Amino acid sequence: MAYFEWSRDLDTGIPVIDKQHKRIVEYINRLHKAVEDGHEREGVQEVLDQVVDYTLTHFAFEEEMLEIIGYPETRQHQELHRDFSLRIQGLQGSFSNGQDIAGELAEALRGWLLNHIREDDHAYGPLVRDWLRANAPEGMIQR
Repeated sequence: MAYFEWSRDLDTGIPVIDKQHKRIVEYINRLHKAVEDGHEREGVQEVLDQVVDYTLTHFAFEEEMLEIIGYPETRQHQELHRDFSLRIQGLQGSFSNGQDIAGELAEALRGWLLNHIREDDHAYGPLVRDWLRANAPEGMIQR
């Protein structure tokens, strides 16, 4: 059984965002497994770097999407991302400096992502879906 199971309540109804969220979940599970299996620090570092890099890339994509559609809470959403980015990058740096925090980082990612998707990302879902229905080329989104 995976450390972090995707559930339907995490779906935003925005295919590209849900795909990216699922990818972050895969990385979190890989990080947790690497820690649990006692992999060498280099192996854990590689997965850790991948999950942090992909999460930051996702944040940038999401923020650009919110800017494009004119989401009124874009600045607040960006601040949430910035604060969490600083936190996970700090933990990443601590691991790189020899501290054993990979498990803590996996738990922080899991807990934050669950809450963030269910609360913050679901809040923008209806506006993004409406915008996509009105502006996206036919066949680009699921109706």
